[in-house]
Amino acid sequence: MPNPPYTVAWDDFRLIKAIADARSLPAAAELIGLNHSTVFRRLGQIEEALGTRLFERHRSGYVTTPAGEEMAALAERLDHDIAGFTRRLAGREIVPAGELRVTTNDSLLVELLTPLFGAFMRQCPDIRLDVLLGNQALNLSKRDADVAIRATDTPPENLVGRRAARIGWALYGRGADFPEGPPADQGTLAQRRWVSLNDQFGAFKVVQYVQKHIEADRVVYKLNTVLGLAEAVEAGIGIGFLPCFIGDKRPGLKRLGPPQAGYAADLWLLTHPDLRQAPRVRLFLDFMASELVRLRPLIEGVAEAEIQPAEDAQASAAS
Repeated sequence: MPNPPYTVAWDDFRLIKAIADARSLPAAAELIGLNHSTVFRRLGQIEEALGTRLFERHRSGYVTTPAGEEMAALAERLDHDIAGFTRRLAGREIVPAGELRVTTNDSLLVELLTPLFGAFMRQCPDIRLDVLLGNQALNLSKRDADVAIRATDTPPENLVGRRAARIGWALYGRGADFPEGPPADQGTLAQRRWVSLNDQFGAFKVVQYVQKHIEADRVVYKLNTVLGLAEAVEAGIGIGFLPCFIGDKRPGLKRLGPPQAGYAADLWLLTHPDLRQAPRVRLFLDFMASELVRLRPLIEGVAEAEIQPAEDAQASAAS
């Protein structure tokens, strides 16, 4: 018996439309909240299943074939129809309520997210937040959590979401130890006492830098928490790399160099595909994405900013 024809799913159309719009796989991956390798693999699977090429690969990017153009056009119509359907239901939707489980790590919670969570709960008083701390990957498929807020360059392929910002890292020291600012000869910093995350965080680029460029006997203090790292620098134990959204808020610390692009990490808002249309999940993701985009200067270290939810910032400006 011949194999049954391949059934094209909506996510297939969405992926093809994203590639047609962006003309490159990395840009398409960012549009739909997946990583580059996942988009490449799924495109190959779709083309193989349909038995036809959907794109020609040129130097200028991915160009649709007639079949790809037809599929992208159909995706555009579907997207338009779905948006219209959603708008029609908006007035009848039940007010989002219930418990929302969010997993993140301690440094993000304490230094960045808690004021934003508070603002969200004031806007949505019928939603209760259950926050789970840890760096380990929880199984969102089994509802260990509904939403994950993670600093990572490799989000799990089985989750969907959006990249909200790039977390900038820079070298900091205690301000009292550098009253005239960073030394003119940056090479002298290698002779200072250093603090660092321990080998458990060996995948971090800042940890790899310290391991490679700083003599082992100069690294006098290691630990497994970013919050503790900031406390150590502030106590004068040594100099060390910190996320800019932590270091720039502490008046006792001083930057010893600009943020290093190579050390930055993506900040992701993630959920399971089956949960992304749940009203309370969608509302939470939209709110957090908006707030984190507003705080990008602080998170990315390009300018100092204050952690203040948008509603409070608007109130301050009006007073």
